[in-house]
Amino acid sequence: MDVLKDMQRGGHEQVVFCQDDSVGLHAIIAIHSTVLGPALGGVRMWPYASSEEALQDVLRLAQAMTYKAAVSGLPLGGGKAVIIGDPRRMKTEGLLRAFGRAVEGLNGRYLTAEDVGMTVADMEIVRKETRHVTGTSEKKGGSGDPSYPTAKGVLYAIETCLKEVYGDPSMRNRTVAIQGVGKVGYQLGELLATAGARLIIADTNPQRAMLARREFEAWRVEPDEILQSECDVLSPCALGGVLNRKTIPKLRCRAIAGAANNQLEDPSDAKRLEERGVLYAPDYVVNAGGIMSILVGLQGAPKGYDRAKAERLVSQIPATLHAIFRKARAEGLTTAQAADALAEARLEEARAKKQDVGARRAVPRRAVPRRGQSGRTRVRR
Repeated sequence: MDVLKDMQRGGHEQVVFCQDDSVGLHAIIAIHSTVLGPALGGVRMWPYASSEEALQDVLRLAQAMTYKAAVSGLPLGGGKAVIIGDPRRMKTEGLLRAFGRAVEGLNGRYLTAEDVGMTVADMEIVRKETRHVTGTSEKKGGSGDPSYPTAKGVLYAIETCLKEVYGDPSMRNRTVAIQGVGKVGYQLGELLATAGARLIIADTNPQRAMLARREFEAWRVEPDEILQSECDVLSPCALGGVLNRKTIPKLRCRAIAGAANNQLEDPSDAKRLEERGVLYAPDYVVNAGGIMSILVGLQGAPKGYDRAKAERLVSQIPATLHAIFRKARAEGLTTAQAADALAEARLEEARAKKQDVGARRAVPRRAVPRRGQSGRTRVRR
C-alpha cells in the first residue's frame, strides 16, 4: 500500500491505522476534510478480504462524506472508519471501547456514528471511551438510528426523479426495485408501499427478503437479478460499486436513487448511465438524511434531539437534486459531475475564507495615534 499517494490522489488530510490485538481491533480512520467543520462519518464493521481493500473503501467513503455535507450546505467535514472483521462473530465490548479510545485520540477532528455492521447500542459502548460519538440513543439526548431519516430522504429523491422523468412525483402505480432490504432498505420499502408503489426486492439474506416480500406484497427476485428488473426507479440500498461497465448495459430502469454509498464503480460510469438514458440521482445527495439527522442531534445537545428540525432539513433534498439536474442540463454535465461541482464550489469558498482570515491575522496591526495625542504613539488593541 502506498498510503500517501492514495491520500494525495483523493485530497485526504489524515489516515490513522488502529490496532489492539488483545481485543482483535484492526481499524482504519480516514479524515478527508475539515474545511467546513469536524469530519463526520460512521464506522463500518465488515470482513474485508485485505487491509488494502479496507483502505480503499474507507478513503472513498470519507471523501463521499465531505461532498455529502458540502452539497447539502452542512457545517461538517467528511470522515469514515472501518473495522476489519465479521460483526456477527468478532464484535465485543472490548473491541468497541478500544475503537472509542482511538477516536478520542483525534481530539474531535473525527466524529463517529453507526454504519453497516453497527448499531445504536454499539455507539453507546463506544461513547464510554469518547464524547466524539453521534447517533446515540434519543433517550440520552442523541439522534438515534439514522436509518429512518436516510430512508425518508431516499423517498423524497425517488419522487424528485419521477417528477424529472415523468412530470409527476406520484408513486401510485410506479415500480421501484430495492436492492437490499437492510435497515434503510426495509424502512424505504415501508414508505414506498404506503405511498402506493409496486415493489421488487432482493437481499442476500433470504429470511430478510421473505419478510419484506410478505410485509410489502412485493415481488421477490434473486440478488443477481435485481439490477436487471424492469422498473421505473432502481434503488441500490446495499454496498457500493454496483453500477459499472458490466451492469449498466443490462439496466431496465428510467432512474436510479438509492441509499448505498459509492454506487458508481468508476466516475466514468455516470456517463454510461447518461448514454443509456437513465437519470442518476447522486448517491451522496440522496442518502444525506442520516447526516442531517445527526447534525440536528449535535446542535441540540444537551437539550435533546429536535425531530421536526431534522425533518425540515431532510425535506430540502429535492431542492438540492433539482439544482443538480438544472446544472447538468445547462452545462452539459452528468448529474454526478454537477453534484461534485456544487460541492467543490462550497469547499473552495470555505477555503478562501479561511485563507483570507489567516492572511489578515498575519498582518501586524498598524500603530494608530489616539485622538488628542501628539508625540508618543500608543498602539490601539
